[in-house]
Formats: sequence, C-alpha cells, structure tokens
Amino acid sequence: MDFGLSEEQRLLQETIRGFATAECPPMLLRPRFEAGLGHDPALWKGLAEIGVAGLAVPDEHGGSALEVLDLALAAEVLGESALPLPFLGHALAGLAIAWGGSPAQRAEWLPKLATGDALATIAFGEPGDRWQPDEWQAELARERISGRKAFVPDGGAADLVVVGARGGELALVARDGGGVRCTAVPGVDRTRAISEIELAGASAEPLPDGARVSERVRDAGLVLLAADAFGAAWRLLRMTVAYTGTREQFGTQLAQFQAVKHQLANAVTELEPSRGLLWYAAHAVDHLPERARHAAAVAKAHVTDRALGVARDAVELHGGIGYTWESDVQIWFKRVLFDRAFLGTPEVHRERSAALADW
Repeated sequence: MDFGLSEEQRLLQETIRGFATAECPPMLLRPRFEAGLGHDPALWKGLAEIGVAGLAVPDEHGGSALEVLDLALAAEVLGESALPLPFLGHALAGLAIAWGGSPAQRAEWLPKLATGDALATIAFGEPGDRWQPDEWQAELARERISGRKAFVPDGGAADLVVVGARGGELALVARDGGGVRCTAVPGVDRTRAISEIELAGASAEPLPDGARVSERVRDAGLVLLAADAFGAAWRLLRMTVAYTGTREQFGTQLAQFQAVKHQLANAVTELEPSRGLLWYAAHAVDHLPERARHAAAVAKAHVTDRALGVARDAVELHGGIGYTWESDVQIWFKRVLFDRAFLGTPEVHRERSAALADW
C-alpha cells in the first residue's frame, strides 16, 4: 500500500509553490508583511485562476471536488510561502456551505466562491477565548443574529461571513448588511488580517444543517492550521540550515559546530513525524467521522507546538539578527504563533482530546 501522495496531490503542491515563487518571493513578500494589510487581492485572484479558491467545492458548482486532505496540502505550501491570502476563512466557509447549506444556498454561493468572485470567511471566535461550537453565545432567532465575534480572519474584505451561534448553529451574514459593524484588530501575523464583528440584529440566513456540521468544519479548521504551521516550520528549518551553512564564527561555519548540528537534527526529528499525524487527521475528517474530533484536536495541539519549537530554534540559531525586525525569520515565526492560537491553543485541544479518549 502506498501511503505517500498521489501524482495529482504532488502536482497541486508544486503548482502553488511555483506560483508563490514567481509572484511573491521574499523581496516582494517583505513590503507586504510590513504593510500589514493581510489580504492581497492580486495574489488571491491569481490563485483563484488556478483553482485554489474552489479546491473542495463540489464539481457541480464549479469546484474541484477535492477533500480536506487536499486543502491541507495547499495550506502547507501557503504556510511555507507565507502568502498574504484569505485561504483559511474562505476554505472553511465553503466547507460549511457545501456540508450544511440548503440546495439554494449552495447554488447561490458556491459557484462564486469557487471562482473567487466572492470572498467568504468564518466568525467562530468570541471574547473570553470561546472558539468551540458548544461555547458560542451569539443569538440567532427569526433570521436575525446578535453578538460579538472576535478574531475574524479577513473580516474587512469578505463579502460573506459564516457565523457560529448558540447551539452550534451556523448562519450566513452579508458583511455589508445592516446591523454589522466590522473593526480591524492588530494581529501578530501581518500576513493575515483579523477583525472584530459586532452583530446587532443583523439579517442572517441559517444553514439548515449548521448544527450538525459545525464541529466538522471546526475540525477541518484545526487540520488546516496544523498544516499551515507545518509548512512554516519547514521553511524556517531550511532558512536556518542555509544561514548556518554560510555564517562563520571563529573562522568556522556555524553548521560545523556539533551543538548546532544536534539542534537542527532534533528539530527535524520532532517535526517530520508529525506529517503522518496531520495527514491522518485530514483523512479522518473526510472519511472517519467517529475519529475525526480526536485526531484533529491532537494534530492541532502537537503540530503547532512542534512548529513553535522549531521557530524558537530558528531565532536562536540566527543569533542576534534573528531577534531583529530586519530578519525575515519573524514572518514565519509570527505565522506559527497565529496558527497555534487560532481556534484554541494546544492546551485547549489536549484537554479536549483527553476527554474524547475517556481519560
């Protein structure tokens, strides 16, 4: 049995990687990072043209009908390249509509999401570090919704927001509709913009199966965050290997020092085995519903923690320059910090995984 990627999956990653290399190399990424705007419409349009916006959208609505595993493979490359794109929220909103929407909702929105003509995102987080469906407090009644949603990715640019409500319900809200106030919030990861959304009796269109699929959408989000962090961590490792191979101390390359070799080897042996954990969690969301919640929680907790360890090693091995604004290390370090915190920290998901395993 072949446990590797298919030729099509490898091609998907190579295509996105080639796009990132051509359209947003480090010299072009840096000014975008410093601007801190997050969403780059030109880059998003380019990726939408090669099909990334509709990877998991059913083919009858113009998408590629791929799986969460394929979304995770795309997220890994986007984390590796740190592209300032709204991929996370857009992909999860598309899954929510595809899995929980009515035929009319799917027909109205999915074709536009697949082509990138409409941009969607999710609003799951709430003040008090409430991320999980059973913690949501926003009130949904008679097609109106009220509440406060925190850390909404690309909320200021989205046309449509999938909002989590009390009881694990999901509802579609037009961002420019009445009763919606969106405020930009400074975030640590300057490649991804976040907002706070105040809903005051805003018009909302409930997803008929929202309560049934909200946990599955959350699990897909945990997988995509783990994949993004995994890609960012590998980028940091490669940057660090390159740096220590050229930087000299006492007339000797840093990479020749035994302690540096050990530190790099330990980082690789901690990070690489988590690839299987990540792939399994994505497969479980697609095909093993009885195991998906536990697998996604474990993957999010473990992979983002390992990625943060690699990021800290990268800063340390870059020496004094690694701590400065001038060093590009910070771009991927901060990307990992976002992935670790969004939808709940590793501590939250370790506790969830223990409860799900009846420990």
